[in-house]
Amino acid sequence: MANLIAVAEQRDGEMRATSLETIAALKSIKQDGDRLSVAVVAADPQALAAGVSVEGVDEVIAVKATDDFQPDLMEAVISELVKERNPSVVAVAHGVDAWSFAPAAAAKLGCGLATDVMGLKMEDGELVATRAGYAEKVHVEMDFPGKDTVLLTVRTNVFEPASGTTSPEVTEMAAPQADVATTHEGWKPPADAGGIDIGGAEFILSIGRGVGDEANVEQYLELAESMGATLGCSRPIADNGWLPKARQVGQSGQLAANCKLYIAMGVSGSVQHQWGMKHVDNIVAVNSDPEASIFSIARYGIVGDMFEIAEELENHF
Repeated sequence: MANLIAVAEQRDGEMRATSLETIAALKSIKQDGDRLSVAVVAADPQALAAGVSVEGVDEVIAVKATDDFQPDLMEAVISELVKERNPSVVAVAHGVDAWSFAPAAAAKLGCGLATDVMGLKMEDGELVATRAGYAEKVHVEMDFPGKDTVLLTVRTNVFEPASGTTSPEVTEMAAPQADVATTHEGWKPPADAGGIDIGGAEFILSIGRGVGDEANVEQYLELAESMGATLGCSRPIADNGWLPKARQVGQSGQLAANCKLYIAMGVSGSVQHQWGMKHVDNIVAVNSDPEASIFSIARYGIVGDMFEIAEELENHF
């Protein structure tokens, strides 16, 4: 029997949806007899327990501490959980919070570590984690020989959030002492994305430098809407302020995690942009430059004027 622990993510006393994705990742490797627990660190963890009481969860570990995010505290909580329970896997959502404490906790405990994990499986009783490498050029399978505990950060918008309801055991755990080196001054929410969800979109039409001028952007907003697509863009478009940052696809923007069809028009295909979309099975590239990098990852390529292609598409939608 193995102990699996998901560390929930809350913000200002509200459970985040990423917690259900982390639970789902562990459910995908849960074997008969395994115990899946979810640790909730908050000022009132009991009040948040219902938000993670989904199918497959056997226990909620309520750690009464603070709603303010403190990386040193989270590191101490994980250390205490590992020492007390000897879990085979501890998982947290991959993001800015986890970056500040997960690697430090793994190093301190001598655990195995894999970050930005997009796939999990068990082979011959051993954990295998899949993550991207070399700027998304390859997928790497990692195993962890000799490690009793593995700490994972799980890529968001990959695992379908765990659902259903159950009534897990709720166990209280005292918050460990932590030498907190930061002071929380308050929480400033990110700017409203206006309903734009690049990560969740299954069909994305993206535009790049080839669009030429801000005045031409509206044409592609209308085209995307008529096609049932979400309009995305490369970094120069967002940097110029022609489209909001929430629409940017790439390493400094959003990951097209659920995309099934990606049409890139006038996008050169820099490595940074490819980070956000090269994993998509069906990529259609439109570019007037036959040497553009985007063609190296596209399933279908059209060497031509993006405005002429857009006009043809408009005539069919």
